[in-house]
Amino acid sequence: MIISSRSAAMQASPIRKLVPYANEAKKRGTKVYHLNIGQPDIETPKVFLEAVKQTDVKVLAYADSNGWEPLRESISNYYKRIGLPYETEDIIITNGGSEALQWAMLIACDPGEEILVPEPFYTNYRGFAAPYLVELKPITTYPQDGFALPDRPTIEGLITEKTRGFVLSNPGNPAGAVYSREEVRRIADIARDRNLFIIADEVYREFCYDGKTATSFGSMTDVLDRVILIDSVSKRFSACGARIGSLTSKNKKVMAAALKLGQARLCVPTLEMIGSKALFDLDPDYFLPIRQEYEKRRNIMIDALQKMEGVLCEKPGGAFYATAKLPIDNAEDFAIWLLTDFEYQGKTVMLAPVENFYQTPGMGRDEVRVAYVLKAEDIEDAMRILKVALDRYPGRKS
Repeated sequence: MIISSRSAAMQASPIRKLVPYANEAKKRGTKVYHLNIGQPDIETPKVFLEAVKQTDVKVLAYADSNGWEPLRESISNYYKRIGLPYETEDIIITNGGSEALQWAMLIACDPGEEILVPEPFYTNYRGFAAPYLVELKPITTYPQDGFALPDRPTIEGLITEKTRGFVLSNPGNPAGAVYSREEVRRIADIARDRNLFIIADEVYREFCYDGKTATSFGSMTDVLDRVILIDSVSKRFSACGARIGSLTSKNKKVMAAALKLGQARLCVPTLEMIGSKALFDLDPDYFLPIRQEYEKRRNIMIDALQKMEGVLCEKPGGAFYATAKLPIDNAEDFAIWLLTDFEYQGKTVMLAPVENFYQTPGMGRDEVRVAYVLKAEDIEDAMRILKVALDRYPGRKS
């Protein structure tokens, strides 16, 4: 039997494909600090499980395909608290932000059409686009510019008759960039003038540092018919395993198409929606100490990286990732070596190579993404170990 060319062509996750090496290292007794994946160690708010436990359900039946209405109402109220004009009927609940992103690309594009995406980008965008034969076309950004978006002529020069929209993460993954209001306005103006969609991935909205705030594309009121807003409880509430996300739009045709996709997969798990409603009902002050904690962790990690000889790493403005350029030949080889041939005092670190976060061939080959999701003392230890590893690595550039 022959499998489809679409499924065969899909990439393995560059984040998860190194897991077998990490598992073998652990079997040998080596402690592995996971800097490779955005799995926060912040405790999930207790209200999630309390809401589930208090539910008196006699029959766990199918939920509505557009999601449990009380959850949609709570998300609408959350948006209104932050100044976004979304009503309950503008929201559909999805199986994580991942399903919402897949749907958005499917709704925006026919096979062979393309979406512009600033690179480096969340590598799973490629996996979301591939099954639907959607092409990702990069808008290259650079660390020396803080991964800022280029000017309007540069962006418009990439648009072709096949271009159907943008997908942007703000704050960003993997670089942690926070787009300025002017940058968000630039994309909105281009989308308006060139008749394009904006798929706005804003799952890290609350995590901005140094006094910065993330400007939502949902605040660009003149292009709301073009904005498809993606959200999730995973990172916002440290509830990655809940797999609850949402797709939100004022465009009635977009929402009608999303509902049909929802009906095709039936529904989202009911208990997870019940728990997630309790999360969105939390007081906004919930985020204050968490944001402070992430900022502290970021400062520890970035200060350590910037002191390492040959390492280039700009301080990110948001999310909980940074991209670091290392003095090595190949980041994937280095990441594997860390797990197979290196340990220091019984410990090592796991990194995410960044090459596959780029669409342009050859870019990011010596870059890694690091996530500051571990407690402060573990980050300090991990940075000490990484410095030793770089000093010992046979492939280090002189």
